[in-house]
Amino acid sequence: MIAYDLTCANGHSFEGWFEDLKAFEYQKSKKLIACPVCDDTSVVVVPSTFGIKSNLPAPRKPQEAAQPNNDNSELTPEKIMNFLDKNFEDVGHNFAKEALKMHYDVSEKRNIRGTSSPTEEETLKKEGIKFFKFPIPQADS
Repeated sequence: MIAYDLTCANGHSFEGWFEDLKAFEYQKSKKLIACPVCDDTSVVVVPSTFGIKSNLPAPRKPQEAAQPNNDNSELTPEKIMNFLDKNFEDVGHNFAKEALKMHYDVSEKRNIRGTSSPTEEETLKKEGIKFFKFPIPQADS
């Protein structure tokens, strides 16, 4: 099973559980996924933080994410970068350190982005911390 954070065209956020990506895409194409608030079937997946199962109480939700553009156009690198800039704190080279601190409840859970070395990535994997590597284009100087 996989859980996706979804948003309808009216801006309502909700979660959907699917057997796999193929099942989600099939249900979306057949308009079988509807917003529980307004029944809108124009839904999109929004980036979400990874959940880590533990016996600890559920963390507070991160800040409300910016709503996706409703023009149904293709995602572009610029749109993705804009979303990341607005919704994720750039912790630079401290990514692994900050992820570990959040994992062990030393600091508040939040959306972060940054860079890490292969050694740091191995440490995160061994600690059970999931992360997503995303190629970021260099800004023109």
